[in-house]
Amino acid sequence: MTKTAERPGTRSQVRYVRMSASKARVVLDKIRNKHVAEAFVVLTYNERRASDVIQKCLQSAVANANHNDDIAPGELFVSACYADEGPTLKRFRPRARGRAGRIHKQTCHITIEVSRYTDEELDAMRERAESRGASRSKSDAAGDRSRRVAQSRSNAAEESSDNTDEAAAEVEQDSAEAITEVVETTEAEATTDDSTTAEEAATDVTDESKETD
Repeated sequence: MTKTAERPGTRSQVRYVRMSASKARVVLDKIRNKHVAEAFVVLTYNERRASDVIQKCLQSAVANANHNDDIAPGELFVSACYADEGPTLKRFRPRARGRAGRIHKQTCHITIEVSRYTDEELDAMRERAESRGASRSKSDAAGDRSRRVAQSRSNAAEESSDNTDEAAAEVEQDSAEAITEVVETTEAEATTDDSTTAEEAATDVTDESKETD
C-alpha cells in the first residue's frame, strides 16, 4: 500500500484552520477525484464556510504544480484531499452557582494533492470534448434553422397584416366615395323638387290673377 507522503503529485497544506475536521471533510468529499476546473466550480457554489479555505488551498496546489513541476492546470485533478485533527483550544465560560462550562475550539489541518492525468486519459478527454463540440455545433445549426423559420413566419404575419390594412383602407375609400355620391344625388333631387314647387306656386299665382281680372 502506498503511503500518502509517497504518492506522485503536488501537495498544498493549510494548518490550524479554526474549524473541526468533520466539517472540512464534508466539502473535501465533493471534490475528490474531480478535475481541477470542476472542483473550483463545486467550491465556488458551495455554501459551507470550509469551501473558502479549501478553494485557497486548491489554488496553491495548482500553482505549485504549474511552477515547480511545469504541469498545465488543465491536466490536473484532485488525487487526494483529507483533513486531520489539529490541537484543541480549551476555554471556559462562567455558569450558574459558581460553576464553569468547558468550551472546546477544534482546529484541523487541510491537505490537498493534485496529480496529472495519464496520456490515455487526456486523449479520451479531448475526444469527448471534440464530440461535445460537434453535437453543440449541430444543435446550434438546428437553433439557427428554428430562428430562420420563426423569422420567416413573423415576416409572413407582418405582410398579411399590411395586406389587411391596405384592404381596409380601400374599403374605407370606397365607402366614402359611395356616401359622397348618395349625398350629391340627394342634394340634386332636393334642388329639383324645390324648383318644381316654385314653378307650381308661380302657376297658381298666375291663375288666381287671371280669375280676378
